[in-house]
Parts: sequence; structure tokens; C-alpha cells
Amino acid sequence: MNILLWILQVVLALHTAMGAVWKLSNSEQNVPSLKAIPHGAWRALMGLELLCSVGLLVPAVARSLGLLAAIGALGVAAEMLLFCGVHLASGDRKRGPMIYWLVVAAVGALLAYGRLGRWAL
Repeated sequence: MNILLWILQVVLALHTAMGAVWKLSNSEQNVPSLKAIPHGAWRALMGLELLCSVGLLVPAVARSLGLLAAIGALGVAAEMLLFCGVHLASGDRKRGPMIYWLVVAAVGALLAYGRLGRWAL
């Protein structure tokens, strides 16, 4: 199970880092339902994503910092749930983006549970 958690951690870290790079080059206006997010908050979310990506990968180098993986995964999950809430509040009828965000949030929650639960580092 530990190998599966590490694979998911690396994939989630790469996904989150790519999301931060995407936020740097694209505006919140590119996703219609996320227009309610202020531009400063959009940039802050980019920084949060980069921190979460680093937190997911640091335990590979320093096992004593294993708690950072769970914190990073929970940060990603919380951000994805925030996007779902903003999407629902926008009244957008498309559910595709929300399903995507919920899947990523579930992966983050699974990682956090795995790292904090019985499969801890």
C-alpha cells in the first residue's frame, strides 16, 4: 500500500504543480464558473498549490517530515472543494469541471488518510 501512496503522491504533486503553472499563464476568467474568484486570490491559490506540491514531495527526502505529505494533500483537497463550491454558487449547469475537482479532492483525501492513518510513513 505504501508504494501506491507514493505513486499517488508524485502524481498529485505533478498535477498540482502543473495547475499552478496554468494559473500563472491563465486568468480565472478562462473558467467561466470561477470568475467570482478575485485575481489576487487566484494568484494566492497558485502559491498554495506550489507549497502543497513541495509538501507532497519533501517526505521522499526527509522521512521525518512525513506530516507535510498529509498537509499538502489536504490543502489540495480543500482547494478543489473550494472550486466546487464556487462552481455551484455560479449557477453553471456544466458538471464536468466539478466532477474533475471532486476526483482530485478524493485522491487528496485518500493520501491524507493513508499518511495519517494506519499506513503512515
